[in-house]
Amino acid sequence: MIELEGVPELIDPVMVAAFEGWNDAGDAASTAVAHLEREWKGEVFAALDAEDYYDFQVNRPTVWMDAGVRKITWPTTRLSVVRVGGDKPRDLVLVRGIEPSMRWRSFCNELLGFAHELGVELVVILGALLGDTPHTRPVPISGTTSDADLARRMDLEETKYEGPTGIVGVLQEACTHAGVPAVSLWAAVPHYVSQPPNPKATLALLNRLEDLIGVHIPLGELPEDARAWQVGVDQLAAEDSEVAEYVQTLEEARDTAELPEASGEAIAREFERYLRRRDGGTPPGGHATADGGDSPPYLRDNPGGRTRPPKPGNDDEDSPEE
Repeated sequence: MIELEGVPELIDPVMVAAFEGWNDAGDAASTAVAHLEREWKGEVFAALDAEDYYDFQVNRPTVWMDAGVRKITWPTTRLSVVRVGGDKPRDLVLVRGIEPSMRWRSFCNELLGFAHELGVELVVILGALLGDTPHTRPVPISGTTSDADLARRMDLEETKYEGPTGIVGVLQEACTHAGVPAVSLWAAVPHYVSQPPNPKATLALLNRLEDLIGVHIPLGELPEDARAWQVGVDQLAAEDSEVAEYVQTLEEARDTAELPEASGEAIAREFERYLRRRDGGTPPGGHATADGGDSPPYLRDNPGGRTRPPKPGNDDEDSPEE
């Protein structure tokens, strides 16, 4: 562990984590945590030692210039902290990095050590997977946990997934065995438009996170970005009759299924979110900016020089990789 700053004293902390790679279709999950860092001006206080967990031929370091001096940013996982204001302030411990190449159990134990030291009360891990879902409909978000009591209390699904898993599933199980309440939120990304970014999926994850932990999340430009993304995909689909027909087939299948977004409970959640935004004001922090803007160097990512592990295939798309 590389200590960057002293560990702060936190108020009712929740850890929110996301990892680039196999569990991050469309970069939706990692972008959600990056958005929280920018909106609330997260302060990085620790980073995992890259030598312990990453194969640099898979995730290569990047070189950049700082006032004429060449520096190297190593692929790793960093922890930052933000304070959410309001009548009942609380802190979020944000974990953002890349799915490790090796020593996953040690990786999870190190994160859990920080969770224990900081008094984290809940761990929420964000993920995104490829699915047979149309881009024209609300993004399906699945909330899962391995804790039956937590599933009942927070209206989540108790995971029954069996099969290949990624770091999201491994970290959730590590939390469960350590007695730390943990939840995974999964966004389904249309497999026919899987390239990043996907602001619509990122927005859906943040809305569900807001409902789950009861905080007001400033969305900045994300709603407009999500609308522009959908318009762009609409135009591309309209130019290809086969794609347009396939999207229509997905729409019909989705519309005939039971839609959680149309349930009374979901409508009530949306109304409560509206009231929070109307009455709660905007917490400190500016609008989201593009990567490489005013963010400090240690928060920058350079996906262009990195080869990612393959995304999950269609055979595994129906269930989150727990």
